[in-house]
Amino acid sequence: MRYARRLVAGTLAAGALALSLTGCGESVDPIERLGRKATQEPSQTPSASASATAPAPDSAGAQGGASDEAYKKWGLTAPVQYAPKPAQKPQIPKAAPGKVPVIDRIPLPAEEKIVFLTFDDGAEKDPEFLKMAADLKLPISMFLTDSVASSDYGHFEKLRDNGSASTVNNHTLTHPNLRTLSFEAQKKEICGQQDKLEKRFGQRPPLFRPPFGNYNDDTLRAASECGVSSVLLWRVSMQINNFQYAQGSALQPGDIILAHFRGPSELKGATEIQMTTRMLQRIQEQGYRIGRLEDYL
Repeated sequence: MRYARRLVAGTLAAGALALSLTGCGESVDPIERLGRKATQEPSQTPSASASATAPAPDSAGAQGGASDEAYKKWGLTAPVQYAPKPAQKPQIPKAAPGKVPVIDRIPLPAEEKIVFLTFDDGAEKDPEFLKMAADLKLPISMFLTDSVASSDYGHFEKLRDNGSASTVNNHTLTHPNLRTLSFEAQKKEICGQQDKLEKRFGQRPPLFRPPFGNYNDDTLRAASECGVSSVLLWRVSMQINNFQYAQGSALQPGDIILAHFRGPSELKGATEIQMTTRMLQRIQEQGYRIGRLEDYL
């Protein structure tokens, strides 16, 4: 129960902390610029039986069964360590009636050094990143914005279907600051993207992340009415070379890590692959394993 109480306390501060984690120092643009890849041609269309969640990965070696040699190919000095699916899910506090819970860290004991990867927006669609994620079998929870990701949803379908059990989730239609919108306008942004993702990927996403981490009571009510089960925030943000922390100066068990699908124009010349390699290096340096977020919710 102490972990549940800690999560509640952290959640109360998360809205204020989230915007500060979108950029400072060597970070990407603090207003989360979108649209540079929005004019790309879409690839394939989904089959009628497509599912938003790929089959669970096998357990050979690691969470995704990554090759023993894959880490060398992508600039790592040791294999990525993955956490198995937990025998019992952590206790997540319940939301008030008519709302959904807000989660910014998974409540784990101090000895369970596990973190979770989430990527937002969908502006960058680098085919080399698809190879990296498939080789390493990275379990990524994707939060897609229609205005930039929809130009090639097929890219994210390939990422979902690479054997890592990655998932597709909701990050609104147009990436607005939801706190500035009415309840009806917020519901349009959230439900509209729920509808689009369900039609494109075959399943209504259970998770929603508000742009910039900004939300209010109307957001939580609208998300509930749109069929969302949880609002996901974060405590750690991956910038270009290093993490930015909302609390302390190191990873903590259960941290949800925020990264973005972005390329050199937003990353000061760095590629999505270089950013991800550095992120994995930082996780390894601190002795953490990577878990699949949905296995803990």
